[in-house]
Amino acid sequence: MCHRDYRDLHMTQADNFLPKGKKIAFIQASWHRDIVEQSRIAFTDTLVENGYLNSDIELLEVPGSLEIPLESKRLIESGRYALIVAAGLIVDGGIYRHDFVAQTVLDGMMRVQLDSGVPILSVVLTPHHFSGDQAHYDFFFSHFKLKGKEAANACMQTLANLASAPSHLSAA
Repeated sequence: MCHRDYRDLHMTQADNFLPKGKKIAFIQASWHRDIVEQSRIAFTDTLVENGYLNSDIELLEVPGSLEIPLESKRLIESGRYALIVAAGLIVDGGIYRHDFVAQTVLDGMMRVQLDSGVPILSVVLTPHHFSGDQAHYDFFFSHFKLKGKEAANACMQTLANLASAPSHLSAA
């Protein structure tokens, strides 16, 4: 099996594995925006550091994480996106079970990507406890930065894998 790792390549903006005419969509839930947007900032910074352009990434906001699967489906149907990244913070607000919401969101994202063949990367986090106090706020503020960088690395790896997929199929 041939495996291409984007980190082994000397990339330029011309060979960043994003198909011509396609973009990367970053869907961000608006709940806890100040925390969640740290993932988008780190994601974008990491891609730019690795040869992608700011214009390769489009930000779309949705009210909450429950809206992510439908927005992903709508974006994929437009044909403009090679990959989608979704970010949100689902916390137990006492109204309904946050674990149900998290499962529903992830199941929806998985169904959309399997039905469409367009990858959807998740930075949707569901902490067991989030009180909103300063310690939790500070932890998740930093943690979303880390998750944004990890999502960027996963994005680059996924795009490299997709770019090399035809050679995988012909070798089998």
